[in-house]
Amino acid sequence: MKKTVSYRIIGLSLPLLLFSCSGKNSKVKRTDTPTSGTIEFVSDESFSPIVEEERKQFEFEYPKAHLKPKYTDEVTGLQMLKDFKTCLLITSRKLKDSELAYIKTNSNIIAQSFPIGYDGVAFIVNQENNDTCITVNDIKRILTGKATNWNQINPGSKRGNIEVVLDNVRSATTNFVVDSILGGKKLEGKNIFAAKTSKEVIEYVHKTPNAIGIIGSNWLNDKRDTTNTTFNKNIHVMSISTRDKATVMNSWKPYQAYLLDGRYPFVRTLWANVADGSKALPWSFANYITSPTGQLIIFKSGLLPYRGEINIRTVDVKN
Repeated sequence: MKKTVSYRIIGLSLPLLLFSCSGKNSKVKRTDTPTSGTIEFVSDESFSPIVEEERKQFEFEYPKAHLKPKYTDEVTGLQMLKDFKTCLLITSRKLKDSELAYIKTNSNIIAQSFPIGYDGVAFIVNQENNDTCITVNDIKRILTGKATNWNQINPGSKRGNIEVVLDNVRSATTNFVVDSILGGKKLEGKNIFAAKTSKEVIEYVHKTPNAIGIIGSNWLNDKRDTTNTTFNKNIHVMSISTRDKATVMNSWKPYQAYLLDGRYPFVRTLWANVADGSKALPWSFANYITSPTGQLIIFKSGLLPYRGEINIRTVDVKN
C-alpha cells in the first residue's frame, strides 16, 4: 500500500533594503561609529538565542565593532532605555507614544521602534508526556486556575497536578501571556511559578513529568536539524488548537509556516527600540537585523523574518 506524505517547505527571498535616519543628535559624547567601537545593549532574555546569532555575525562582518548584550527581563530593559543606560532594547513590544515623548523631552533624542521578526510563544512538556495536543481554551483554564490537574485536560490522565513554569515574572513571555492570551487577566493558578531564565524552564520541564513550560520558540530549534523541522529532543512541544477539542489534525506547533499562515495562535512580534541620537553602533546593529543578511539569520533560526517574500510549497512524498 502506498502512503503519501505532505511536507510544507518554506522559502525566503529578500530585497536589498536601504535605511534612512532622522532625529536630533544626542548631547552625550560618543566615540562609536556605525561599524566600530564598543557599546552595551539590552534584550529580553527570551530572545537571546537569535540576538546572539545576529551579534556574532555583525561582529564577524565588522571586526572593529564590539557589542556587549545584557539579557534581562522586558520591564527592566524598558526602564534602562528610559533612564538612558542603553540606546537599544530588543523585546516583544514597541515604545508607546508616552515613552517616545518622555525620551524626546529628557534627551532631545527622537527614539524609534521597528519590527525585526516574529516568533511563537511555545508550550512544552516532559518528553515522557504524550498529552501534547491542547486547546487555547484549556490553556486559559490552566493559567487562570480553573484546571489544575491533567485529568481535567485529558480525562483518564494519571499525571496528577499541573505545574506551570515561566521564565520570569517581568519577561516579554509573561507579558504576552497576560496581555494577549488572557486579555489582561492575572495569572491566578497556585501551581504557576517563574524560574529565572528560559534555559531553566527547559531544564525543569525535562526533569518534571507533570510540568508545562512557556518559552519563546527560538529556544526550541535543534541545531542538528538544518531544515528547522525538529525541536529540542529533551522535551515535547505542544500542538495548539483553536477548536473546542484538540486533535492531531487540528492542532499546530510553532513552525515557521504556521506562524506565517496563522494556524499557530500565539505569535508575537520582535521589536528593536532605538534611542540613539548619534546614529552610530546601536542604530547600525538594529538596522543590520532588518537587512537581507540579518533577516536570513532569523529565517535560518526557525523564526519568521519581518521582511522578504515568503514562499510556501506543499510537497507530496510517496513511499
